[in-house]
Amino acid sequence: MTPDQVRLVQQSFAKVAPIADQAAIIFYDRLFEVAPAVKALFPADLAEQRKKLMATLAAVVNGLSNIESILPAASALATRHVAYGAKAEHYPVVGGALLWTLQKGLGEAWTPDVAAAWTAAYATLSTYMISEAYGSAQAAE
Repeated sequence: MTPDQVRLVQQSFAKVAPIADQAAIIFYDRLFEVAPAVKALFPADLAEQRKKLMATLAAVVNGLSNIESILPAASALATRHVAYGAKAEHYPVVGGALLWTLQKGLGEAWTPDVAAAWTAAYATLSTYMISEAYGSAQAAE
């Protein structure tokens, strides 16, 4: 990621943070709409899960300026996801739901440059997490 992309992700996330609860609801609604089978991987009551999602996103976004600082937590999260039943093929679906949610939440502020920056951020982290959880061969797929 370029420094400009990091800045765009951080600035755009600052606009989403005030509506974090609503954004998390939109995200999970979208995720379960496009991939109903993954709903079984989550608790019935998503209140705590939504908080965890937004807290994790905030930590990642804040850490993008020094990505090495967030890699240990990303690795641990990837390992936990395996234990929950997540598979490498779930990552693109989750990324699509995240980008869709951000687009809805940001409205006109969702520009092509912001979209590219978020896409780069998600690709960077998800590739790393897939590699950590399943090995580098699956991350390359």
